[in-house]
Amino acid sequence: MFKPKNPIKQGLNIIIVGCGKVGITLIEQLCKEGHDITIIDKNPSKIQTLTNLYDVMGIVGNGASYSVQMDAGIESSDLIIAVTDSDELNLLCCTVARRVGNCAAIARVRTPDYSKEVGYLREKLGLAMIINPELEAAKEAARILYLPTALEVNSFAHGQAEMIKFRIPEGNLLDGMAISRLSSSITNKVLICAIERDGEVHIPSGDFIMRSGDIISFVASRKTAKGFLVEIGFKTNQVKNTLIIGGGKAAYYLANQLLHAGISVKIIESDKARCEELSVLLPKAIIINGDGTDEELLKEEGIGYVESFIPLTGIDEENIMLTLYARQVSKAKIITKINRINFKEVISKLDLGSLIYPRYITSEAIIAYVRAKKDSMDSNIETLYHMFDYRAEAIEFRVDKKSDVTGISLADLSLKKNLLISFINRNGSIIVPSGQDCIKVGDTVMIVTTHTGFNDIQDILA
Repeated sequence: MFKPKNPIKQGLNIIIVGCGKVGITLIEQLCKEGHDITIIDKNPSKIQTLTNLYDVMGIVGNGASYSVQMDAGIESSDLIIAVTDSDELNLLCCTVARRVGNCAAIARVRTPDYSKEVGYLREKLGLAMIINPELEAAKEAARILYLPTALEVNSFAHGQAEMIKFRIPEGNLLDGMAISRLSSSITNKVLICAIERDGEVHIPSGDFIMRSGDIISFVASRKTAKGFLVEIGFKTNQVKNTLIIGGGKAAYYLANQLLHAGISVKIIESDKARCEELSVLLPKAIIINGDGTDEELLKEEGIGYVESFIPLTGIDEENIMLTLYARQVSKAKIITKINRINFKEVISKLDLGSLIYPRYITSEAIIAYVRAKKDSMDSNIETLYHMFDYRAEAIEFRVDKKSDVTGISLADLSLKKNLLISFINRNGSIIVPSGQDCIKVGDTVMIVTTHTGFNDIQDILA
């Protein structure tokens, strides 16, 4: 009987509880990837709107209720994802689902008390994943502050490799250089894997000529990355101090990490009770009770000379206004947290420094898990990042067994267009591959592509 090379895999039956920002992002992306989605939310108008917009089934009710889960088809579901605003409700949804159905369960949990117990909760409740958007956003912000010339720093291969995004300034060494010249004139230990120019994303070949203003993403081992940036004229020292506006969960997680790294932290928070909490939780930080949008207070607290500035209020418009103000009065490294994604084109045209979208960080981790589960329980997706507003993907695959991509030199593989093999991680050693290298069983391999929906390393073949 004829068996096609890449048989079409059926989508999973997925229940999403909670239709807030993260829930909507998941619905949008998982529908695109061909899964059968049922959504549960207490708000009838949200359910009505989303069932009109997407090909999903909607149920109004409490996602932790046994009868509501039965109505949603929990017994035949592959996965339940609980992303309501309540940590306790999310954990309860997953606990009920694990008792009733034979499905995997993912909970969003944001409270610092629970975050310290993630391993215990996951094991005892039998959850596939517990994800904390504020903690993950804080980790991303911290990575950028350790390397402030970067717009973005993403980690692969358990921290052994990094993908770093930066903008080429006027007169830089790379301005006017073809990518093929990079290895001969600077180093062959980095790979430029994606370039955004005038709103268009390119997966570049060797003859692509870089220009000032281009936004470059490159991959290298952690040790090599800093050396490369120094060589092309960037400072790579981590910041010495930071000013954070807003004292919410993300501010707590970020301050905690920065203080451990020896970076001094000042937080301005308007709620007096929260200031008192933070001064106990973060004894080494300076906590100021005041209005972080007050120009005089910002000047008084040193916005003019601080090395980094991070508005983490719960209001996007405030974060954006604070960033634009800081741009005028300071040379600080600025990171802007954006919760919603309306007016994305307008936002991308503003000079907001490094942008962090907690809902994307959350959805990426969940989508990577869903793709792995769709392929097989022993799938090989390790890490997934969406790049340039979902227009490209970076995926790290684990190579567990022999296949059509192993043991053959990369030059002889018939790869899809708009795709680059960015690195091979072999026993903790990062190889930036040439055409003579080959993929071996036991490697992890990162690819960057403008294609979407890859589930397996063999999807790279044309």
